[in-house]
Amino acid sequence: MVKATLVLEGGATRGVFTSGALDYLMEKDFYTSYVIGVSAGSCNAVGYVSKQPGRTRDCMIQKDKEYSYYYGFRKFIKEKSLMDMDMVFDRYPNEIYPFDYDTYFASDIECEIVTTNCVTGRAEYMTEDSDKQRLMKICRASCSMPLICPMVNVDGIPYLDGGLADSIPIERAMEIGNGKSIVILTRNPGYRKKMPSRATVQLYRRAYKKYPNLIRSIVNRSIVYNRTMKLLEQQEAEGKIFVLRPLIPTVSRLEKDYDALMHFYEHGYRLMRKQYDELMRFLEK
Repeated sequence: MVKATLVLEGGATRGVFTSGALDYLMEKDFYTSYVIGVSAGSCNAVGYVSKQPGRTRDCMIQKDKEYSYYYGFRKFIKEKSLMDMDMVFDRYPNEIYPFDYDTYFASDIECEIVTTNCVTGRAEYMTEDSDKQRLMKICRASCSMPLICPMVNVDGIPYLDGGLADSIPIERAMEIGNGKSIVILTRNPGYRKKMPSRATVQLYRRAYKKYPNLIRSIVNRSIVYNRTMKLLEQQEAEGKIFVLRPLIPTVSRLEKDYDALMHFYEHGYRLMRKQYDELMRFLEK
């Protein structure tokens, strides 16, 4: 095990890029001592700690409609969710694509899952080392995108997508101080978030009027994200962190096309394979 912190960005189905990169690392038996996952990155993080190459890919890239996690807009009104989160965080890990809880809980790897506390509007870096149900509930909270997924109550507190408050927790990794940092992004080089439109902001204000701090985090997300990217790029240029990011056009965050997703997954796998020696040199400095 390498003393380093692995930081995994989210991005919903763009997370298949990360799945490919991590599958290559697992095939090389390469594991870091600390992992921080955000949103879809949290699913990749727990799959990495449980040492199950291919599992997250199989969960994210679906051909069989019976196991699809998309409700679609027709069911959205009834279910109040665009995605079948029970499928993803109950049936998948416990029935369809069994999650290796024993390996996860026995691991020496520290794994933090980033969520956004809806009351405070702040990021929380949550862990779980024994309770199966709570672990999946934290992952579910981390992945619950605003407006299209309901809030998730963990220990009596409502949470949403961790990316709302901390999309790329490089500052958290620096604060931990666990050796060097390896960051896997799901956006292309130079990407910056745009400010939400006035209409979108009003939509958030109506949906979350009871949670003013959450609204503030959502509205300011692009500012925080772009500031983080500036720091990350500076750290990368100075050779202080290792960054892997897609070099081809990304898929959409709710991409459903099997071939497009597999292509993006394979890009992550091949790019990590190509840059693996560079990663080793970085860690040996």
